[in-house]
Amino acid sequence: MPTPPLTGTPLSGTPGRAMIDHYPHYIEFRHVYKTFDYPVLVDACFHVAPGETVTIIGRSGVGKSVSLGHIMGFLKPDQGRVIVAHTDITDMTEAELRRIRRKVTMVFQNGALFDSLTVGENILFSLELREDYDEQNKEDVVDGLLRMVELQEYKEAYPTDLSVGHKRAVAIARALAAQPECILYDEPTTMVDPIMSSHLTELMLRLKHQLHLTSVVVTHDLELMRSVADKVVVLFEGKVIYFGPVDELEESDHPHIREFLSMDKVEF
Repeated sequence: MPTPPLTGTPLSGTPGRAMIDHYPHYIEFRHVYKTFDYPVLVDACFHVAPGETVTIIGRSGVGKSVSLGHIMGFLKPDQGRVIVAHTDITDMTEAELRRIRRKVTMVFQNGALFDSLTVGENILFSLELREDYDEQNKEDVVDGLLRMVELQEYKEAYPTDLSVGHKRAVAIARALAAQPECILYDEPTTMVDPIMSSHLTELMLRLKHQLHLTSVVVTHDLELMRSVADKVVVLFEGKVIYFGPVDELEESDHPHIREFLSMDKVEF
């Protein structure tokens, strides 16, 4: 598979080194507030360095998926600033956000695959608009990505023939086809068996160490958190009650964090 672009490479038409110096973190939430029927994010502050993996944990409804929506630009904060790819995206138009999304991609819980396309065609879809590949190159990339996620034998299968875990692995391969700098994972190991959960965890670790991708992982899976995270964000009642290294999280005396960590695998 071709080497992905270097993290921090400026978008065409956007500031380069000066912008990165001004926004040194690849992703940053600066005092972000978001309210729907109730406050979902309250003065949320955290950041993700280039090449770093940060997990976001917390009970259902505390703003984990809402945070991913802000990173992708699907949602805008009521107050505060959101930095993505070293760029303040808070007030960007949809056209401007499309340029950001060339660098940042998301793996949804349901995989978001096209049921009418085979596994190979789903991955190929991300390559169709690229002009730097000919048809043979594209097939080589698809085959290489399927080998990376260990699903070569499913190339001609359809998503309806796959398990939930295999769908997510295919979704990861399709995301990688676009050569992103950053991947967002929304509950990647939820509703999969322990063997597939282990497989997905190992895959995410390979991407972290081999491709040095910046990653944000929303999860209830404490084993996944401990395996892949450099830092952890804990959300409670919309607030960030912890942001820091995994090992220091384990030492926290906050009652909500102690309750959370007392469970080997949490499903809310």
